Amino acid sequence: MPSKDGSKPGRYILQRIGQTILVWFLIVTLNFFLFRIMPGDPRASLISERMPPDVRQRIVERFGLDLPIFNQFVLYITNLFQGDMGESFSHFGEAVWVTIFGHRFMNTALLMGAALFISITIGMIMGVVAASRRDSKTDTGSTIFFLVAYSIPVFWIGLLLLLFFGFHFDLVPIAGTITRGYTHTNFLDYALDYGWHMIGPTLVLTLSFIGVFYLIMRDSVLDVFTQDYMLAARAKGLKERTILYGHAMRNAMLPMVSVIAVNIPYLISGAVITEFVFSWEGLGLLTYDSVLANDFPVLQGIFLFLATITVLANLIADLLYLYLDPRIRY
Repeated sequence: MPSKDGSKPGRYILQRIGQTILVWFLIVTLNFFLFRIMPGDPRASLISERMPPDVRQRIVERFGLDLPIFNQFVLYITNLFQGDMGESFSHFGEAVWVTIFGHRFMNTALLMGAALFISITIGMIMGVVAASRRDSKTDTGSTIFFLVAYSIPVFWIGLLLLLFFGFHFDLVPIAGTITRGYTHTNFLDYALDYGWHMIGPTLVLTLSFIGVFYLIMRDSVLDVFTQDYMLAARAKGLKERTILYGHAMRNAMLPMVSVIAVNIPYLISGAVITEFVFSWEGLGLLTYDSVLANDFPVLQGIFLFLATITVLANLIADLLYLYLDPRIRY
């Protein structure tokens, strides 16, 4: 239905989709040229001085590194729309899609998904509880704790966790995980071992994420408490739990939609530092290794995938706002 100003939701949705496509194409263009201006020669990871000159030339021609930059860009765009993102320089010519969406993607998705789910759930609940008990010891203590946890560098928390709970008490594994299936063991042993190795990085990432969700939820609930409909709910004699979770928390969810949408890319980007500290073979560690190896195709694939998820998440968040908040005008 048209809004009060006469505009229609369909037109707004089409405009947002068009803007998203334009932004995505600009990202694709930037994604290509960004890695061409970076220091380092990608041919260094492909060829060796011991190779005969004709072999070197064939390798350079195979990856199109001898073409002018514009021709390389046209070739990149053509292959991209055909679903071909090229071959990895450092993984023996393995297709980029295989390199990204193999076991590394699953490892990152499970790790980041668990960390985000736990941090969002605990952060929202604690934010509501703290707001309902404003200026109490619970509010002050939880705010200080989550601010400190959010401010501490992730690598420092990870190293301390490994030092005390890994080396001294053996409560978390020091490093490594099963990454390529469970062919040599049964599924239950594989799942238990996998979950055991997730404890450390999941805890570190949860502590780094939870502060944002807690603070946003707390401030949103405090803002909702000042609204007239909250006074009306109390005047009706509703239970405090119903007011808190049925009215305050529900209406405070609107800012959380944007925050969650911004953090969705973490599901596939991985945490480079955390994965490096815990030797977690995911996309974050793959990004680190690809930078060291000047593996442009893999880096382009990871960044493009991340950018695509980011753009889509923001589009979905904008469209959700139309249905979550009737005050929004198209």
